[in-house]
Order: sequence, then structure tokens, then C-alpha cells
Amino acid sequence: MQWSRRQPFVRPSLLDRLGRVRLRRAAQTYAGRGWPVAPGAFPTGARFDCGRPGCPVTGCHPAVDSVAESASTDPGQVAGWWRRRPHNVLLTTGAAFDVLEVPAMLGRPVADQDAGRSGPVAVTAAGRWMFLVRPGCPLRAELDMRLDVVRHGTGSWIPAPPSRMAEGPVRWVVTPGQVDWSLPDPEQVQERLAAAARRAPRPPVVPRQVSTTRRAA
Repeated sequence: MQWSRRQPFVRPSLLDRLGRVRLRRAAQTYAGRGWPVAPGAFPTGARFDCGRPGCPVTGCHPAVDSVAESASTDPGQVAGWWRRRPHNVLLTTGAAFDVLEVPAMLGRPVADQDAGRSGPVAVTAAGRWMFLVRPGCPLRAELDMRLDVVRHGTGSWIPAPPSRMAEGPVRWVVTPGQVDWSLPDPEQVQERLAAAARRAPRPPVVPRQVSTTRRAA
């Protein structure tokens, strides 16, 4: 018998359902650990759909009016959001944790060398590395000077795995389960990132990530 390498045909509706179920389960897992989640717009063609008619935002954005006020850990609320739509999963920052978002030139060496000491780490397909840390610590001066480093605190959010951005999916490099859902000291993570920044070339002079100003609004 000769095995075929061709993938079996699966109806798009089934693929959509499987994707929605996967997103819902991820959202329920985060909420079950006390991490508030909110539904995000999902990719449909060249833009993201939040379900609101006439929405002018084409990129990933919340599918609720106020992500900070709407985010929830309630199992019923979370299940309801993902009952019919494959919403991206958004995690709000500033309460359960903050997020240090950095370019690959800083994030990859720190994650590779730390063996989990820097806590949960996610990365986008566009190469943005996101370190989840205990909340409340502002950026140290040498990181705050870099326009490619962002601290997500109160009023902000991040897309969580397995959400899909325009460039591709968000994935865990270090899953929360690998570190028993514990969050590291933000000052220690910032020290490692600052050390990587001292070794890295100076970043180009560009505005801070557009997503940051939108998320913090």
C-alpha cells in the first residue's frame, strides 16, 4: 500500500468551528486562572471583524466597547462570547499582570538563556516578544528610552495564544503551565532585557508601536 501525502478534505465550516472551540478553550483556561479575558476582532480577509457594523478599525482590536470594563473571568460570560464567533482572545493588563513587549533582538536571547526564569513568554508572528510579569513596575530608564519597548499596564491589553494576527498566529514560547502559572519579578526581567539591549544595535528612530496607543486608550 502506498500512503498519500495529500491532506484530507475538511469542510471550511468544520475548520472554523474547530478554531472557535480552540479559542474558547484557551479563553476559559486563562479565565479559570484568574486572568480576565475579552473577545477581540478576528481576521476576515484583509481586515478584522468585531461584529459592530461600520467599525473603521481594520487591525486587531477589542470586540467590546471598553475592554478594561468588559473583561471577565466568569465562565458563563466567557463561553457566551465564543459561542458563535471565533474571537481572538485578549488579556487585559495592569491587574493580574503587566506585559513587557520587546523586539526579537531583545526577547529571543533572554527567553533562550533564562530557561523559564522570565515567566510566561508569548511571541507574535511579526516578531514581538511579550513577557508577562507581576504588575506595577514602571520601565527602567534605558528601556523607556527605546521606542521599540512597550510596557502594557492599566488600560492596555495583549492578544493571547492562539489568537491570529494579520501576520499569523500568536504562540507561547514559554507556556504559563511550564512555570506553574507564576509571574516573575518585573525588575529582574527588565534587568535581563536591559543587558540584552546593551549588546544589541541601537533601534531605528520610529514612533512607538501604533497598537500601544490604541490599546491604552
